[in-house]
Amino acid sequence: METSPDSQPEPLLRMENITKGFPGVVALDGANLRVARGEVHAVVGQNGAGKSTLMKILNGAYRRDGGTVVFDGRAVDFHSPQQAQANGVNTIFQEINLVPYRSVAENIFMGREPRLWGAINWRRMNRGAGDLLGRLGVHVDVRQPLMNLNVALQQMVAIARAVSFESKLVVMDEPTSSLDEREVVTLFDVIRQLKAGGVSVIFITHRLDELYAVCDRVTIMRDGRTVDERSMAEISKLELVATMLGKALGEVRRAGATGFAERRRHVAEGPLLEARGLKRGRVLQGADVSVRPGEIVGLAGLLGSGRTEVARAIFGADPIEDGVMRYQGRPTHFRSPAEAIRSGVGLCTEDRKAEGIIPHLSVRENLTLAALPVLARHGVVARDRQRAIVDRFIRRLGIKTAGPEQPIRELSGGNQQKVLLARSLCLNPKLLILDEPTRGIDVGAKDEIQGLIDELADDGLGVLMISSEIEELTEGSDRVVVLRDGRTVAELSRDAITQDAIMTAMAHGRDNSTAATVELEV
Repeated sequence: METSPDSQPEPLLRMENITKGFPGVVALDGANLRVARGEVHAVVGQNGAGKSTLMKILNGAYRRDGGTVVFDGRAVDFHSPQQAQANGVNTIFQEINLVPYRSVAENIFMGREPRLWGAINWRRMNRGAGDLLGRLGVHVDVRQPLMNLNVALQQMVAIARAVSFESKLVVMDEPTSSLDEREVVTLFDVIRQLKAGGVSVIFITHRLDELYAVCDRVTIMRDGRTVDERSMAEISKLELVATMLGKALGEVRRAGATGFAERRRHVAEGPLLEARGLKRGRVLQGADVSVRPGEIVGLAGLLGSGRTEVARAIFGADPIEDGVMRYQGRPTHFRSPAEAIRSGVGLCTEDRKAEGIIPHLSVRENLTLAALPVLARHGVVARDRQRAIVDRFIRRLGIKTAGPEQPIRELSGGNQQKVLLARSLCLNPKLLILDEPTRGIDVGAKDEIQGLIDELADDGLGVLMISSEIEELTEGSDRVVVLRDGRTVAELSRDAITQDAIMTAMAHGRDNSTAATVELEV
């Protein structure tokens, strides 16, 4: 029988009645959070629920308007993340916040470099960095610049930096968003090590299976308030989703796992895009993919399988060494993204922060960035036309914003993703390539974006959708192409698309010569 809250020992962290407002927005309205010592505690909620704001108040990035924070038995009011860090609170942010031009070792020990006779002790620092990464199952040359590593490995470096501190509380904000399954298992082992050592962990993720794998308790937020706090053993996944959304449990049961509709689209016979035998270095070793108008083609594969590289090759962002591509029935090779865009191809990139949004520009400027050549005459943008486009897509996509001039960095992840979708859609594309369109966004925003993708395909748009979420591929795709080691190993038609079939192909592969027609037996 669980102990009542009043009789529990004093928690490591108590945040009570926290309020925070921004111009025109109430971000937190009496939020509460209680984290026990040596506990892995989940904080969940839709984008805009207040999770990130609450964490930024905890680590000193924001100042609260009201409420109290008690950490390790004393009232605190951290004025900066550095002050929070010095007092035992360390945060790993969803968006990697390291220095790309410095070495891996320098990033791990930045500000705490070991010294010998006043100079940096490079040998000791490199050895320490290698040992920390080794605990995470990562073996790389720690002397190389961080930018040489892919996003997943950079995330592991950020985790290694956090682990290196003598922390009492580690906040992990979407730490698995860029990791493959093996790396997630390793991270969970590290979390369990921290817990065994008495360190508390706040774990924020939109992947609900992960909560049940590693968390002890969960705090659920909605509209800036704490609406529930439960043991993970007490609450089912459906009940958790229903509480996050503020819906009845029965309604969530009927809705399914994703926002994709259970209906068949009218798919044209002839292909809109055909790419065969794409090769580039070791990352692409014979990739084949085709998309027809009105069709959603899922692109599956483990991290490093070549999914993003296929998208970039089609879009003209990376050159190919061999292979053929036909677009709208004609031999085509886009030499640049600009040429692809002019031909009616749009791409929503996997990395919103680095390759998608321009954080200091407004929603209006970000949304119409690709349309400026169309909107400008003699170098002057037609502001009335621009505003009409922005207003139309804010309404059509349901972008939650204070107005077109609001900086995009102030929007939630789901609304930033909608702006990037609108950037492509305002040019009336024929083919839309979506690289992880729902990564790092909440259940409600996922449903909205998945529903929008469905509507676009119904209107005749060809969609190539890359996703790490098997449910998204099985429920949302008309066909699924599976990549392994840079080559296409299986193609599954609608009736053959199952989670087992996709995972079998990802794990074991198939001979590439028959990949275009094979239907896996499981």
